[in-house]
Amino acid sequence: MKLAVVGGGSTYTPELIDGFARLREELPLSEIALVDPDAHRLSLVAGMTRRMLARAGHPAAVTEHASVGPGVEGAGAVLLQLRVGGQAARDVDETLPLECGCVGQETTGAGGLAKALRTVPVVLEIAEEVRRRAPGAWIVDFTNPVGIVTRALLDEGHRAIGLCNVAIGMQRRFAALLGVPWQSIGLGHVGLNHLTWERSVTVDGREVLPALLEEHASSIAAEVGLPEWILRDLGVVPSYYLRYFYEHDNVVEEQRVKPSRAAEVAAMEQTLLGIYADPASDTKPDLLGKRGGAYYSEAAVALIASLAGDRGDVQVVNARNGGTLPFLPPEAVIEVPAVIGASGAAPLPVPAVEPLYRGLIANVSAYEELALDAARNGGERRVRDALLAHPLVGQADLATGLATRLIAANRAHLPWAV
Repeated sequence: MKLAVVGGGSTYTPELIDGFARLREELPLSEIALVDPDAHRLSLVAGMTRRMLARAGHPAAVTEHASVGPGVEGAGAVLLQLRVGGQAARDVDETLPLECGCVGQETTGAGGLAKALRTVPVVLEIAEEVRRRAPGAWIVDFTNPVGIVTRALLDEGHRAIGLCNVAIGMQRRFAALLGVPWQSIGLGHVGLNHLTWERSVTVDGREVLPALLEEHASSIAAEVGLPEWILRDLGVVPSYYLRYFYEHDNVVEEQRVKPSRAAEVAAMEQTLLGIYADPASDTKPDLLGKRGGAYYSEAAVALIASLAGDRGDVQVVNARNGGTLPFLPPEAVIEVPAVIGASGAAPLPVPAVEPLYRGLIANVSAYEELALDAARNGGERRVRDALLAHPLVGQADLATGLATRLIAANRAHLPWAV
């Protein structure tokens, strides 16, 4: 099968390639097409990719493409991992909201909305090219904000599934703490992308979450950035992104006195690109582990292999709600365990969601609907309404001022705002 990676010049790509090389029996690939308009980065990453595959004895050809059309031609799957505006735009996403007293984060709150405004139109253009050049291909979206981008794709009738590495990271961490194979771990994962809770953890079907929290709450709390008492009190494991809601003011104060994550990643990327430029480099560098995206490659391999092979296994993905969460509209996109096969993702039934989580999920899902409308149709009023609906903003004067500033800062990427 041919796999196209749009955003193939990303420093993430060798993480993906490492997984393809290690798991080649699970997902046989004949060609990996790397698509990226940045010729310099693409050349460096493609060279590194070829060396990694050669070291592993993987037979796939690696092709380089500056434009989407030729890159996705005849692909069986297309993986999206692009960043419109690069780390410079991300830096604005993370710092501008802080000036207004809001969390600065690239996937949620005001920063997440700015990224959606830039990203959704570009992704939809790419998807139309996939529809023309590879009509049977699955689009696997790893581009943030995953929930909004995935819904945009599905609303236009594309064969798309959203992917995030939060659940697989939780699964592997719990397995390590419990000393069991990760394959034996099941998750009661529920919510929206970057707004999820583990309400159940099982080992071979046996519930172990209470015991897990009893013994390991301290280390788990440190990893998700929340006080230990919250985990013990709730009896669940929130994802790291819940700290932006549960600890908002503390996070803002932390962010105001440290460099943005975008600045850290930009410096890291320069070092990684230098490593990729070395013709002797043929293994994934340790530094890549600090770049983010742990287990990204394994999640991608598992999802694409199940779609291609109709395996019918269970994976946590972003897919249409349907009637899974009855308090959300059917067209909403949720992040839950689903059966994956040739026809896509079929979410498994979810036990009734408690009001404490249900309220926040419904609130943020409504925001995502408004954010998608703003990204598709533009207009300062739509941007303001999305911010007003978001629980991390939610004040009229604040939403109005942020809307004006976000549009001005992103004008180069918003054709309707020129």
